[in-house]
Amino acid sequence: MDQQKNQSRRDFIKKAVLSSAAVSMGGVLPGFSARSYKSIWGANERFAIGVMGVNSRGLALASNFAKQPNAAVRYISDVDTRAADKCISRVEAIQQLKPVAKPDFRRALEARDLDIMVVATPDHWHAPAALLAMQAGKHVYLEKPCSHNPHEGELLVAAQKKYKKVLQMGNQRRSWPNVAQAIKEIHDGIIGRPYYAKTWYANSRKPIGTGKVVAVPNWLNYDLWQGPAPRMPYKDNLLHYNWHWFWHWGTGEALNNGTHMVDLARWGLQVDYPVKVQSSGGRLVFTDDWQTPDTQMITLEFANKTMITWEGRSANGRESEGSSVGVVFYGEKGSLQIDAGNSYHVYGLDNKLIKEVKGDATVKATDLSNPAETLDAFHFQNMFDAIKGGAALHSDIEGGFKSTLLVQLGNIAQRTTGLLHTDSKNGHILSDPGAMKLWSRTYEKGWEPKV
Repeated sequence: MDQQKNQSRRDFIKKAVLSSAAVSMGGVLPGFSARSYKSIWGANERFAIGVMGVNSRGLALASNFAKQPNAAVRYISDVDTRAADKCISRVEAIQQLKPVAKPDFRRALEARDLDIMVVATPDHWHAPAALLAMQAGKHVYLEKPCSHNPHEGELLVAAQKKYKKVLQMGNQRRSWPNVAQAIKEIHDGIIGRPYYAKTWYANSRKPIGTGKVVAVPNWLNYDLWQGPAPRMPYKDNLLHYNWHWFWHWGTGEALNNGTHMVDLARWGLQVDYPVKVQSSGGRLVFTDDWQTPDTQMITLEFANKTMITWEGRSANGRESEGSSVGVVFYGEKGSLQIDAGNSYHVYGLDNKLIKEVKGDATVKATDLSNPAETLDAFHFQNMFDAIKGGAALHSDIEGGFKSTLLVQLGNIAQRTTGLLHTDSKNGHILSDPGAMKLWSRTYEKGWEPKV
């Protein structure tokens, strides 16, 4: 379980603050900005970065990696030529080095000077791309969720062990100093034994309408965009963001945003796999092509008398507990709340505030692409430290898979009977062959992911 890594995390906060100072100062040469220092080839040891999928979140990631004094973005891969051109221009302006366009990311993986592939594609590409990258000898920064379905997550765990590459999932809050401190306080007993974690996400999204089958735009390689997914006709309401709400490519709000907070809940409660999973809700608001729930409540129960809930509201952004996103841990002696940012509050059983820790960085939870750039740099630097010196990853694939699986099980319950009983040793669904069919998916012939 994750508590085995607690000792390595005890020194994390101090190290994170020091590394943050180094990043913000732009290197070790006095008077040099991060940009000017980076332009001196060989001035420091830099990781060569490739970014796959740069329309939204990938654009933010590419820009942020380019700002790191010990990294240089060398390759940009996207099936949308417009997105690629925009990203290349922005990255060049940041680092004064122009990345090379590699529309097919497999060509970027052939480059000997590529160290890390950043995967920020639609969900159906996450695991297959990460597998190909590790097989090509590259380290991987993988946006959440780590996989489209549980079987792919299992493949990633097996592949990481086989190829011995560093694979960091983009659960970046694990690297935010005050969030890490909050979890440590829970483990140290500030609220007594924690038994329940409530998580949520709320946003006032708009309907996506009914799409029409149209010709594929000339700026899009739709065949490569589909990649491992069985072929479907192109519709005018699919790209770029709406794929999240189609089961064929996306995983809904539960994995789009729920993964972050459920991961913190699992970390705080120190649990792995549940014994019972329930989900209720559905398409209660939108009457369009949107397939995944626009309103959903997932409940996860564990063998050690703990539980996690996740509430997702895509059509009504009314805040809960004063925040659009967050997690509250309830313990026998009090409660602790982590909001959208790098801050937390501790309350006693009498509901009085015991402790408040605030963060300086601004976080916009409803920003779809770049809600917390400064804080995310901690996660990048942790990965660099793991590659260079064997530091413990804050979100390795074993933990990332477990957290992703929790919300995947919620979606499987939602799509089947509403209630699943699961094996506490591996999370597999018990005595429900129909639900277990959703453990994996069908693939386009020739695109099946393999270890």
